Amino acid sequence: MEVAITLTNELEELISEAFCVFDTHGDKYIDTRNIGNVLRFLGCVPTEKDIQKITKATESEEYPGETYLTKFMAHVSQCLMNRQMEPASSFKLLEAFEVLDPENKRYLTKEYFGKLMSEDGEPFTEAELNAMWPVAIDPITGTIPYIFYISQLKHKTNIYDVAGKIKDEITAASEKEKGKRQMPQMPTFN
Repeated sequence: MEVAITLTNELEELISEAFCVFDTHGDKYIDTRNIGNVLRFLGCVPTEKDIQKITKATESEEYPGETYLTKFMAHVSQCLMNRQMEPASSFKLLEAFEVLDPENKRYLTKEYFGKLMSEDGEPFTEAELNAMWPVAIDPITGTIPYIFYISQLKHKTNIYDVAGKIKDEITAASEKEKGKRQMPQMPTFN
């Protein structure tokens, strides 16, 4: 069953496309357990706390455990325009990897990086690590050349750039409308 939703800008189109990847029934609902997947698909880097907040804000009252596209889109659009859950810059990622590489070898071993990713911060699951390895590991050396890995992570269009553009357009339209309401009317002479 295909349900029509009117999309008004590029940001809504991108959110809708990501959402629909996880909409298995074509009814514009997803299981709330997929909210983190949709956000990551968009290029966001949410914490578990972010995911829980978005789940709470967008979960359907009629169908608990499900989230409807329009409610999700409205909420996530605001998050993106406010640059919430934004990934670190390439420079910040490089700085972090350099801290992990005090010998300046320009690579990390799979074992060392896997241990860090599964034990520190918000630990990755085995499935998440297995999904990361094909992108991170150089098949020839078996190591993680982190400068190359960072470029792999940053190849996608930045949804935050799109969100900023939409926010600027909304602000400009609002200012224009505000200016129209404040302009004094000039008298007309006949």
